[in-house]
Order: sequence, then structure tokens, then C-alpha cells
Amino acid sequence: MTGDMWIGLAGLAGLFLLIALHVPIGVALILVGVLGTGTLIGFEPALSLLAIEPSASMASEGLAIVALFILMGNLAHVSGLSAELYRVADHFLGHLRGGLVFATVGASAGFGAVCGSSVATTATMAKIALPEMLDRGYARSLAAGSIASGGTLGMMIPPSLILILYGVLTENSVMALFIAAIVPGVLAVVFYVLSVFLTVRLRPSLAAPGPRRTWADRRRALVDSWGIVTLIAAVSGGIYGGIFTVAEAAAVGTTAALLLGVFRRRLNGRKFVACLRDSASSTGMIFVIIIGASVYSYFATLSGLPTAIVEWISGLGLPPLAVICLLLLMYLVLGSVFDTIAAMVLTLPVVYPLILDMGYDPIWWGIINVVVMELGMITPPFGINVFVLRGMANDIPLGAIYRGVVPFVVADLLRLVVLVLLPALTLWLPVEMGWIRG
Repeated sequence: MTGDMWIGLAGLAGLFLLIALHVPIGVALILVGVLGTGTLIGFEPALSLLAIEPSASMASEGLAIVALFILMGNLAHVSGLSAELYRVADHFLGHLRGGLVFATVGASAGFGAVCGSSVATTATMAKIALPEMLDRGYARSLAAGSIASGGTLGMMIPPSLILILYGVLTENSVMALFIAAIVPGVLAVVFYVLSVFLTVRLRPSLAAPGPRRTWADRRRALVDSWGIVTLIAAVSGGIYGGIFTVAEAAAVGTTAALLLGVFRRRLNGRKFVACLRDSASSTGMIFVIIIGASVYSYFATLSGLPTAIVEWISGLGLPPLAVICLLLLMYLVLGSVFDTIAAMVLTLPVVYPLILDMGYDPIWWGIINVVVMELGMITPPFGINVFVLRGMANDIPLGAIYRGVVPFVVADLLRLVVLVLLPALTLWLPVEMGWIRG
């Protein structure tokens, strides 16, 4: 191993140390990237990265999309649109045993299609769905577990912020990633529903059926939810119908969410300022991480460490599927400890070249990457969605939430196995629509 590679390893160890000391991930990436680059080629070119990378990130259309989708999700939430979505699902499914869990999963998928953030989806559904389920006698473990797990759908259902970031960082088509996410996203909902169905059949005491709504009530709920239906149709329908690009969809969706909030008198000046503040905070955090990832990637490439790791793994003689299994195990561990974006940007400089070297499709790997990180968000000993929910409902013990996510963890593991063994499920739709070659 050369001296440059040892510097690369020292930088990686320093990065994990800084993260363990609770230094923000973006700041840690920038510090290690600049110090490492300065050690290798001098501090004058290293410091110039602090001018080059921020300006490149600020000029990125992909990151502008992220900012708009974050703002759209916040506007939809404060305008009460997410509550309407849950009410519709409750009216149609609440009379079934475990029906409110089905409603929570369905509403999480729908709201995920609006905001694109798992943490935001979990926090939103905790406010809306958790009180309803507890009031109707649902077990705290199942109620909390369904919300924490349903929140992960925000990562997969387009427009997904993590898929946008993956596309930006790897220079792959964001639209191709969105289309490829459709089948895995539908599978996620189906597997979750089946897991809940089996769970409440085996243990009926976990969830009591609610009252059956009349068709008049259901029609009224549908009519009242026209705002959120319009917003989802405008964004998703516009993207997949080829009416406008992802960037245009983000702008249209944000404008529509703003107008709906004003028109329905649910968005006042104070709420609008709060939306702007929260959106700016989230966007700034993501921008700092992306800038840090770019600086760190530059240092990692200079050190030669990613190339050396790829060559080392290739030299082991393991079949490609075995390498994929090892990577998935690594992501499960990282996803349970680190923030999703942090786990992705830390590993992409090493893992992405390895995936290409083994001949796998980068679009397929982007989806697999998201699925396994979804799983990491609810996997013990940590899981960021579990802690978000615990913060929103501190009267529910952490152990109860972990028990509640078990059926959903099993469902996600089965879905991951299916998608790894059958890549055609992920790639079929983008191939048919002409976004990637078959």
C-alpha cells in the first residue's frame, strides 16, 4: 500500500471519529477533504476547493429540485393536505382489522409522493395517525411500528430526495431513477399490507376493527381531499406523462401547494414564514453535505483508496452476488447508525466504481441502495425513523417501537431479496419507456 493510500485510510478513520464526536457530517467531510488534499498536493489547491465546490453545487439544477420539493412538502403539511389524505384512507379501510395500519401505510406512500422525505413523512404521520390508532385501542407497538416503517416509503416513492441526490452525485438520469422506483415502491406497499394482515390474524388483540363508514361519508371524504389529490396528480402525472421535467414538476408542485394553502385559508403569513425557515434549514443542511461529499470525493480519488479497494475486492475471486450481499450487510449496519444521506455520500466514492466494475446497472443499484437504507432506518440498535417517532411520542417505550417494526423489517428483507435476485423487476419499466437500454 502506497503512502497516499495510508493518508486516505487515515482520512477515513478521522472522518468516522469526527462523526462519532457529533461533528455535523457536512462539516466533517469538508475538514477531512481539505486537510487530506492539502497533505497530498498542498494547501493552496486544497483551499481552492472551498470556492470551486460550493459554486458548482449552487449552480446544480438537481439540488435546486431538492429545495423546491422540500418546500412543497412543508407547504402541504401546514396546509392540512396530509391530514386529508389520511382521512380518506381511514374512511375506506378503517373498518377492517388493522385497517388504520393499512390507512397509515397508504397515506405514508401518498404523502411520500408529495414531500419525498422519510423523516418528514414519519413526523407528519405521527401527528395525524398515532392519536387515532391509540384512541381506537390499537397496540402501541403496532401503531408506532407502522408509522416508523411507513415513513421509509418517502425515500422510494417519487419524487424522492435521496434518488435525486444519487442521480446528481453519480450523474445518472433522475427521471430514469424515478421510473425505476415505481415497481419497488408498489412492492413495498404490497409487502407491508401482507405483513400487517398476517400479524393481526395471528394476534387479533393488536388491532380492533373500527366502524364501517357509509358510502356517503366516503364520497364526502374524497371530495374534501381534492387538494391533495390535485397536488399528487399535478406532480406525478406531469412527470410520468411527459408534460414537464422533474425540475418543472417541482416548481409546479410548490406553486400548487402554496395556492391551495392560500385558497383554502389554511396558510397564513406566520405559517408561510415558518415553512420558508424550515425549508431553508433542511436545504442548507443538504447543500453542506453535498459540498462536503464533493470535497471528500476529490481527496479520496487523489489518494487512490477507492481504486485500491475495488481491485482488492475483485482480487478475492468472490462471485458478484456475494459481493453485493456483503455491500448490503454493510449498508444495513451504516443505515442503522448514520443518517441516510451521510451513509450514501460516505460510501459512493468506493462502492459506485465497484458496482460498475462488476457490470451491474447503476440505475438498479440506486434503487437497491435506497431499499437497503430504508431498512436501515428502522433497524436496531438505532434507526433514525425510530428515534424521530420516539421524539414525537415520548410516552411510547423504545422497545415497543422496535417490536412494532419487526413485521415490516421482515417484509423489507423479502422485498430486498426479490429485487436483488430479479433485477428485471426494477429495470423493466425504464427500459420499456426508453430511459435506459435493455
